[in-house]
Amino acid sequence: QVQLVESGGGLVQAGGSLRLSCTASGRTFSGNAMAWFRQAPGQEREFVAAVSWNFGITYYADSVKGRFTISRNNANNAGYLQMNSLKPEDTAVYYCAASTWVGGRSDKDYFAWGQGTQVTVSS
Repeated sequence: QVQLVESGGGLVQAGGSLRLSCTASGRTFSGNAMAWFRQAPGQEREFVAAVSWNFGITYYADSVKGRFTISRNNANNAGYLQMNSLKPEDTAVYYCAASTWVGGRSDKDYFAWGQGTQVTVSS
């Protein structure tokens, strides 16, 4: 079993930056891809970005491409989402998730989830 805990959310003005972290415990991230999803009030959870276990293969939603960067540190069992040029429409609860393969954009592709961290972008 993998336990995931997100941190780093908060309130930021439009144009600002935040860095989210995801720490794994229990069974580690070893061999698993990692992704970030987000869910805004009244909306379905949506894919944001994913990164492979190795080789640094990444995928991004079109809405964040060029502004967000996903990365991971396997030695520390940690993943990150650097968010720059934030917009009010980025406001959501952000979740990290683990999968046995990289590139999945559906909830069903992931077997472990964190509890989420709130990101609020003011205009």
